[in-house]
Amino acid sequence: MQKNSVVEIVRSLNGSGTRYLIAGGLAVVAHGYLRLTADVDIILDLEDTRLRDCLRALASLGYKPRAPVSLDEFAIQAKRAQWIREKGLKVFSLFSSRHPATEIDLFAESPVDFGQAYARASRQEVAPGMEAVFLGLEDLIQLKQAAGRTKDLDDISRLKSLREGGHE
Repeated sequence: MQKNSVVEIVRSLNGSGTRYLIAGGLAVVAHGYLRLTADVDIILDLEDTRLRDCLRALASLGYKPRAPVSLDEFAIQAKRAQWIREKGLKVFSLFSSRHPATEIDLFAESPVDFGQAYARASRQEVAPGMEAVFLGLEDLIQLKQAAGRTKDLDDISRLKSLREGGHE
């Protein structure tokens, strides 16, 4: 993952006006546990009327779906529901030849109550004058517990340790 790519992604998300939450490894890093991560996990406000604007902003960075579908289809709730039901889709993966080391995974459905999680989110500067919106610590721990993978359990342990030490 390239920091300049993450900055461009955040600039595009912010510019689209769509509400979002960065989750996964980048959120873990934002909360104080420095570790490597391979992609940018994003929970979008799937009810936002500007969702298509967000997808167009990502497309302007060269991002395209890994699956053989159009990016615009992700904005259609019925299509996402079909992919979840028929293919077990959890995340919609995007790649860009302009940002080859930084893939994006968009959650096909929000794993948290978006409105409440957005209100509790952590906003942090990722470049001078530019803030990104990260999933809050408790919501991140809950998301990682639900995933239950070894790396998620390690993240939980580290995040709880940071929380108990008074750092976020």
